[in-house]
Amino acid sequence: MYENILIKNATVVNEGKSFIGDVLLADGRIEQIGTIDPEPHHQVIDATGKHLFPGIIDGQVHFRDPGLTHKGDLYTESKAAIAGGVTSFIDMPNTVPNILTIESLRDKYEIASKKSLANYSFFLGVNADNIDEVIKMDTSQFIGVSDDGLYFTKKGNLLADQPETMEKLFANCSSIIAIHSEKEEIVEENERLYKEKYGADIPAKFHPLIRNTKGCYEATKRAIELAKKHQARLHILHLTTEAETHLFQNDLPLQDKKITTEVSVHHLWFSDKDYDRLGMLIKWNPAIKTEEDRAGLFKALLDDRIDIITTDHAPHTLEEKEQAYFQSMSGAPMVQHSLNCMLEFYKRDLISLEKIVEKMCHNPSILYKMTHRGFIRKGYYADLTLVDLNKNWTVAKDNLLYKCGWSPLEGTLFQTEIQQTFVNGHLVYDKGHFSKEQKGKEIEFGT
Repeated sequence: MYENILIKNATVVNEGKSFIGDVLLADGRIEQIGTIDPEPHHQVIDATGKHLFPGIIDGQVHFRDPGLTHKGDLYTESKAAIAGGVTSFIDMPNTVPNILTIESLRDKYEIASKKSLANYSFFLGVNADNIDEVIKMDTSQFIGVSDDGLYFTKKGNLLADQPETMEKLFANCSSIIAIHSEKEEIVEENERLYKEKYGADIPAKFHPLIRNTKGCYEATKRAIELAKKHQARLHILHLTTEAETHLFQNDLPLQDKKITTEVSVHHLWFSDKDYDRLGMLIKWNPAIKTEEDRAGLFKALLDDRIDIITTDHAPHTLEEKEQAYFQSMSGAPMVQHSLNCMLEFYKRDLISLEKIVEKMCHNPSILYKMTHRGFIRKGYYADLTLVDLNKNWTVAKDNLLYKCGWSPLEGTLFQTEIQQTFVNGHLVYDKGHFSKEQKGKEIEFGT
């Protein structure tokens, strides 16, 4: 059953504007926006003093289901996402098995339909092993294809390091091609040099020098050149360097761009100064880099060279993280706190609420051509999050919802709190309490 919920007196943040108004939810959709008188059958929520955003859409997560569910799964990580105001996500293909076939993709959708509290979609994985099968498919049926994370399976799986394979894909794929952009040959040579000097236990602070700017920039530049040659639809995942931002345009509306990119929250939040404090806990690929890179990424986000914000949420157990350099797994959990992080930047006068909503809600929907999501509009799915911008709380073990049970943000004081999250018109999260009966929907997309 869908509720008839009337949200009263909220400060609605949507499509470049903020205004005080009411929003009526009925049959899973937004039925009315404006000044609305309550009726007896309405469940009324007084949102006076609160801000109402469209639900956050996270375009890159690793929820670990199937096959790696000791780290996280589609229930636990979607629950954490909902508590962070994230109502929809796109999950990457580096599960066990890797999602390289239509059959495995269908199986993953079936798992999500039974477990995920948020709306969901999945990339089809593509690498040198299945490229010939992928290019025979009608790729328009996929929200996107991606190689992200598949390099953990074996060397040579990064498209950015395989120009012939990448060019074959660009010439024959009609969907978004989302790639991890680093040159393995540069990374491997740097690994060799640092291993000679430090042995197997390389300090974490050298991670951004091993996975350095050159490796990222050269890979991204080549990928963009090949994509332009074939008029392919290329999306560069988790940009990390100021140098790379100059390879992207801001002179076209997003819906007309062929080449797009994103920044993940941790590359805005942390810098290389944090390695001494947090060590391998902030080991990500591509690496967190310098303060100058962080500032450059933020500038490109604000001037629209960077199109969306993601988390690259990638939970590992603490045991898997607290290993020597080559054994420590890359990635960390972020999805519960991405909106809080961006709202801290708002508190510092670094970004407006409207821009946050554009990059975390509107633009992911536009980029992936999602149907009726990402905006507070009449007739759209009622995916919403209600936020108190004046409520302090501290990230701690006892309020983490990640299955892995830790966060690199532990001890961080946030000045904002996600209070309620609505998914398809259902109040799924309400001040620490979850309604677990209703599951999310498969995200529809099209032209």
